[in-house]
Amino acid sequence: MPAPPESRRRAWGLTSLLVFLTVINWGDKAVLGIIAQPLSKELGLTASQIGLVGSLFFLTFTIGGFFSGAIARITTLRWALAVLALLWSAAMLPMVITASFAVLVVSRMLLGLAEGPSGPLTHTAAFSWHPPAKRGLPGALLAGSASLAKIAVAPALAFVTVTWGWRAAVVCMAVLGVLWCVLWLPLWSQGPYIRSGKRREEAGAGAAETDEPAVPWIRIFRTRTFISCTMLVMAIYAIVAVVLTWLPSYFEVGLGYSRLQAGSMFAFPSIAGLILMLILSSSGDRLTSRGATSRLIRIIVPSVGVLVSGMIMVFLPYVSAPALAVAIVSVGYGFLASGYPLIIATISEICPPRQTAGTLGVFMAMMGIGGLIGPYVTGRIVDAADTPAAGYATAFQAFGLVAVLFAFGTLIFANPERDKEIVWKATSRT
Repeated sequence: MPAPPESRRRAWGLTSLLVFLTVINWGDKAVLGIIAQPLSKELGLTASQIGLVGSLFFLTFTIGGFFSGAIARITTLRWALAVLALLWSAAMLPMVITASFAVLVVSRMLLGLAEGPSGPLTHTAAFSWHPPAKRGLPGALLAGSASLAKIAVAPALAFVTVTWGWRAAVVCMAVLGVLWCVLWLPLWSQGPYIRSGKRREEAGAGAAETDEPAVPWIRIFRTRTFISCTMLVMAIYAIVAVVLTWLPSYFEVGLGYSRLQAGSMFAFPSIAGLILMLILSSSGDRLTSRGATSRLIRIIVPSVGVLVSGMIMVFLPYVSAPALAVAIVSVGYGFLASGYPLIIATISEICPPRQTAGTLGVFMAMMGIGGLIGPYVTGRIVDAADTPAAGYATAFQAFGLVAVLFAFGTLIFANPERDKEIVWKATSRT
């Protein structure tokens, strides 16, 4: 029976609020890439040091992701996300007061720790308002927040940085986090499709269903779908982290564009990714509702997209024209990012509803390992290369090849229908 119109309006209204939060989240990630060059000049940092800062962020981001399930069990989504957003706002402010390499490292690591649980919790909150067959589009909107941040927030941050300095860009992101909390706290309520957290004010009698999980976690984590998708998303996220940390520097130092141009062009790959993401996810939801298999829509389609992306990036070191290099990175990133929400929807499908936050927490924490590796390795490659342009292109080529390898693995091993049946049979026996 279809949900009443007012329920669907509320579902999409609250999903939009979660998208806004995720835009802020990705803006906090992207700000390092925007301010990397002026920050390096002020503090005398090398490319390897900036890369190390980017990787240490993803180290604590990965650690924080493992706490998602525990947070979902001990508190409500309303307060969990509000506290996390306030922590993001506070984490980078010490850099405004006392700028040094040590303060930068500590601030970014604290930011990563606070952001780690947010992805699984925002997806759990959004999915609570959407049934499993309809989660592709809301998942795409949340994943597309990275693109929205780079399309809208990154150029604005570049303008602020050029006009008022990098400290002003950091303060702007802190203010956005506080403003979101003002909107979130009075408006949020949890939807009917996922029960999560203590839900004192949000569920009442349903709270009993949020006790211990009905199936051992290891049964979910050892499925071939979970393992192969984890490897693939790690490769995807390594490239995403490289883009976040290094793309403006690649455009500025490697290709010769101005700082404002580089910050504005940061949006180009994200525009391509957002368009493909929304088309694939909305079409996938419709086809899934009409009987198409999850393996076709949520495994084969995104894996082929990653294959296309990796193969495009392999040719980047052989391109000398700056405009063509920008086009290759943009199209390659677009195909790469477009499959991410479909893979997330697949993982939420194979686990019991009450274990969604914990499963996504582990999945996204493992994903963060790619982010841990990507920025630092890129910094080392750039420092060792003959020119910055050659170093950045070689890094994109290397990570593209890794993505191709893991995409083939997912095509061979992942089958959500099969693994959902395995997990849910265990649930019925428990």
